[in-house]
Amino acid sequence: MNFTPVFFDLDGTITDSEDGIVNSVQYALEHFGVSLPRESLIPFIGPPLRDSFSKIFPNDPKKVEKIVGKYREYYTDRGIFENRLYDGISDLLRDLAEEGRVLALATSKPETFALRIVEHFDIARYFSCVAGAELSGPRNNKPAVLRYACDRLGVVPSASCLMVGDRKYDVAGAHEVGMPCAAVLYGYGPEKELKEAGADWLCPDVKSLRVLLQQRN
Repeated sequence: MNFTPVFFDLDGTITDSEDGIVNSVQYALEHFGVSLPRESLIPFIGPPLRDSFSKIFPNDPKKVEKIVGKYREYYTDRGIFENRLYDGISDLLRDLAEEGRVLALATSKPETFALRIVEHFDIARYFSCVAGAELSGPRNNKPAVLRYACDRLGVVPSASCLMVGDRKYDVAGAHEVGMPCAAVLYGYGPEKELKEAGADWLCPDVKSLRVLLQQRN
C-alpha cells in the first residue's frame, strides 16, 4: 500500500527541539517567579502550549495567555533556532519527495514558526503543505491541524494516509480523523505512552521509518 499523503509532526519527529523549547519555557516561568527542574519541562514538547502551561496555572487563563506571550518572546528571537534535524531525516524527506510521494507537515506549533524552521533547515521544498496551529484560534490541536492540512491538499482523511509523530497526541489525533499513525521512538514520547495510545507502527529510528515507508510503497 502506498501511503499518500504522509503527514509529519515537527518537534521530536523531524527536529530535536528540546533546547529551544525548554529554554523558552524556563524564560517564561522565571518571569513569573516559577523555577522548575529542566527535566520536568520536557513534556512541554509536543502538546499545545496553552494546555501545558494550564497545568501549572490552573483556572487562570489570563496568566496562561501572558506566559505564552513571554514564551514566544524568547522563542521567536532565539529558541526557534536552538534546534537541529535528526540524523537522516532530510535525506528521507528528499527521497520520498523524489519518489513522488505527497508530504505534508502537521504540527501543533504555530504555523508561522513551523514555516521559519523548515525554511531555515532547507526542507520546505519537500512539503506540499506546511500546516500548523493558529497563534490564537480554534486550530490549536492535532485533529484540527490534520483536517486543515487535508483540506489544503484536497484529500479526505483515510487509511491510505499516514501520520508520523512521536507523542500520544499524534496517535490520537490521527485516529480521530481516520488515519493510521507510525510512532517514532527517537523523539519525546516513551514507548509505553505510544503503545498505550494505540500506535499502528513503532519505529525506533529514522532508518526503520524509512523501511516502513518504502516497504509499503
